[in-house]
Amino acid sequence: MTGLEGPARRRIRVIRGGPVLVEGPVEVVHDGEVIVCDRFQVALCQCGRSKILPFCDTSHRRSRRRN
Repeated sequence: MTGLEGPARRRIRVIRGGPVLVEGPVEVVHDGEVIVCDRFQVALCQCGRSKILPFCDTSHRRSRRRN
């Protein structure tokens, strides 16, 4: 090893109709605020309905009415 390796890669999974899942720990910059999260996985809201933005609170599950 030369010591020139970059930071470890993080896996990001985009869930259709759901959140973006990011392997942690992460720093999220939202509206100019830096939020540090040490969890092993973080769910970021894509629908904009979450009450805890930028994180997902599963509001996307209630957004569509099924007939």
